[in-house]
Amino acid sequence: MKRPTISDVAQRAGVSISAASFALNGRPGVSDRTRQRILDAADEIGWHRNSAARALSGGTTNVIGMAIPRPATTLGVEPFFMELVSGIESVLAVSGYALMMQVVAGVDAELQVYRSWWGGHRVDGIIVVDLRGDDPRIALLEELALPAVVVGGPADVGSLPHVWADDAAAATETVGYLAALGHRRIGRIAGLPDLLHTRRRDEAFRQASATYELDSIDIVHTDYTGLEGAQATRRLLSSPGRPTAILYDNSIMAVAGMSVADEMRLSVPEDLSIIAWDDSQLCQVIRPAITALARDVTAYGARVARLLLDVVGKNGDVEQRGVQVPAPRLVPRSSTAPPRR
Repeated sequence: MKRPTISDVAQRAGVSISAASFALNGRPGVSDRTRQRILDAADEIGWHRNSAARALSGGTTNVIGMAIPRPATTLGVEPFFMELVSGIESVLAVSGYALMMQVVAGVDAELQVYRSWWGGHRVDGIIVVDLRGDDPRIALLEELALPAVVVGGPADVGSLPHVWADDAAAATETVGYLAALGHRRIGRIAGLPDLLHTRRRDEAFRQASATYELDSIDIVHTDYTGLEGAQATRRLLSSPGRPTAILYDNSIMAVAGMSVADEMRLSVPEDLSIIAWDDSQLCQVIRPAITALARDVTAYGARVARLLLDVVGKNGDVEQRGVQVPAPRLVPRSSTAPPRR
């Protein structure tokens, strides 16, 4: 696909090229109504004032784009994303690149952001997070031929380079650990159900529960916030066959779950064992300290950035398109123990 030009804008708005030029450059010569129609047409096809000059020069922007389809309130308390961005920035900064982040309302809005960035030649590459099944972002980036790296995989990434970790193996190890402690009823308070990594963890959790012949499992999906994590914990702990252990998809929800256990007069870990996915300072400073699945998220982000710069520098001709980083490892702490008899 070619980037849009003033001629494309004029055709879209049904005006002459000179009229489109007047409107797009803020010059008199067109009515306010016509100017607005031209500006709307430019937005629709992703034209930006600086796109033509950059396209002609063939220059780079030295900017990497990352759109995040989650509420900003969630990101403010989510250690994973902050550590991931820290790792990305550590590589981009020394390479003379800047990271442009944009929080979007959903995937449709993210697609529009990609078209805008591509049309205006505003970024040299894209980092894609929160992979989904049949993800429309993958098809669009392939169509635009915009350099990109996916955080996730190894499946459902199309032809795009990607960096991934084996979450399924970590989920299986965690269930095995709890089963070895003697837990027979285990709950999982998960994240967003449409994310591929959530689905894979759910599947691995169910398979491991069957392998270890557990009595029951319960999975509740949330938006990753402490509020929904607390609500999900109350739901599980109020059920007739309440779990004796719960695995949370992030540390924020695990801490919230610990507060709910205290509220319900349950002792951690005697009455309820708690495990958090993705270790953080929260898990280590609270008492009892929370058992967690730990990984070097900063190194994960750095690997993503290095692969993307490799893609940008070689115009997409990269030998290693799938990079696997170490799986999360279980770090036992004081929040897990054999269930009370």
